[in-house]
Amino acid sequence: MDSMFKLRNLTLALLVSGGLAAGTHAVAKGNVAVHSGAKAPVASHNIVEADVLAAQRAWGEALVKIATDFEQGGLAKAKATAEAVLDAAYGYNLGPVLFKPTLTTAPHTFRPTRAGALAYFVGGDPAFPADTGFALKGWRSVEIRNSALYLNGDTAMSMGNVMMTDKAGKVTTVDKTWGYVRDDKGGLRIVLHHSSLPVAK
Repeated sequence: MDSMFKLRNLTLALLVSGGLAAGTHAVAKGNVAVHSGAKAPVASHNIVEADVLAAQRAWGEALVKIATDFEQGGLAKAKATAEAVLDAAYGYNLGPVLFKPTLTTAPHTFRPTRAGALAYFVGGDPAFPADTGFALKGWRSVEIRNSALYLNGDTAMSMGNVMMTDKAGKVTTVDKTWGYVRDDKGGLRIVLHHSSLPVAK
């Protein structure tokens, strides 16, 4: 504590006397000039709106791809795609994911594990007998309308509606909240995914 106190006092003294330099620019009488240069590298893990929108777009595209892969190549192809999506988009490699899918019931309402999420998307897992594969329902397009975004450093959250259209033209709308963190490779990972059907009027 004493060394920190002395350092602070020395800094204040230099500021007052005009002797503290910032790069090649001296501090004089309380004025400070800071120049980083035109090509100064900047490292930032802050998530911005464009990152969230890109992650949401990728999620929608992945849902459509799983559905079309199922129609073209059967369950094995759809499952392989779903596994790749989970590994790329979700944070199961970081720990439990707070995933509450739209159509789940006890005792499998929540899906904190990768196996539970995969079962929800493509079914076929006897440990989750009620799952028939939400992603296999012929989805053709996805529209996401955010109500609000919350950005805070390397975390972000979004809330809004997701409209999914199937091959018959039927639109299913869900209320959806996503939470993201940035991983050590710079990508966004979904660590919170809560989905529910809107309350009927």
